[in-house]
Amino acid sequence: MTRALDVVTIGETLALFRSDGVGPVAHNTRFDLSIGGAESNVAIAVTRLGGIAAWIGRVGADSFGDLVTRELRAEGVQVHAVRDPGHPTALMIREVRTSNLARVTYYRAHSAGAHLTPTDVPLETVRSAKILHVTGITPALSLDARAAVFAAVDDARANGVKVSFDVNHRSALWDNDSAVEVYGRLVERADLVFAGVEEAGMLVHSAEDLDLESLAQAIAELGPAQVIIKRGPAGCLAIIDGETYDAPAVQIDPLDTVGAGDAFVGGYLADLCAGADPVERLITANAAGAFVCMSPGDWAGLPARAELGLLEAPDPVIR
Repeated sequence: MTRALDVVTIGETLALFRSDGVGPVAHNTRFDLSIGGAESNVAIAVTRLGGIAAWIGRVGADSFGDLVTRELRAEGVQVHAVRDPGHPTALMIREVRTSNLARVTYYRAHSAGAHLTPTDVPLETVRSAKILHVTGITPALSLDARAAVFAAVDDARANGVKVSFDVNHRSALWDNDSAVEVYGRLVERADLVFAGVEEAGMLVHSAEDLDLESLAQAIAELGPAQVIIKRGPAGCLAIIDGETYDAPAVQIDPLDTVGAGDAFVGGYLADLCAGADPVERLITANAAGAFVCMSPGDWAGLPARAELGLLEAPDPVIR
């Protein structure tokens, strides 16, 4: 019997060029080619941890579109991608400007992903999942993409599928007022909300007078039963079904922090689907985030479930 999906996610995945050396792109001649995208990063994290995940999106009928679909399928993610002959797959350039500073430039205007529409969303796939995961990025790409996200969210809610929302605010894509209005509508529909500290403050319009627990509680009062505030190297604070949890991060020497938040979300969702209790979910989420920080790239360092204990291995060499 075929297992139902654990997580289905919807969004734009881009081709990713990462400079192989430190310094301006103009003076680098070698790049690593991969893919990246918040939603597909989460899908890969779930599959690495033993879950079943699907990604819904739109890519160009080009070589980068081939790359995106091939890489996701190679990671075990079920791909539901419309190939768009009229618009290209989006591109992301990661410039390692200094040894501790990266700069990301996006070429996504008029991309295939920005032309995602509600008719591109296979609702039967959404209905077959335990959780639909969306972020605040895709609604910012275009009105059509926004409509596609809300069509998926509303159908999930109508069919008993939990909705997970990670704010993932991108100020370069839209102004804060427009973003907050859309985020509020998604929070009201969500069962789970993930946010950074500043993003959490945006959701309740002010973080100045609220401690983290009060901030999480204010978001929970908007509807979601699970609110997780990501704090990077400080770990996370969560209110889950009315209980408060404070989980410390794994202490590491980070190499590249891009993708850590997506890894955290994927780890949490994978454990939630597997029936783990809240403490276990947060431990796995923090561990997944730590693993990604110790490898270059958005998702290459994501752990398999059997590898989670490696962060506490007493010997640096496994024989």
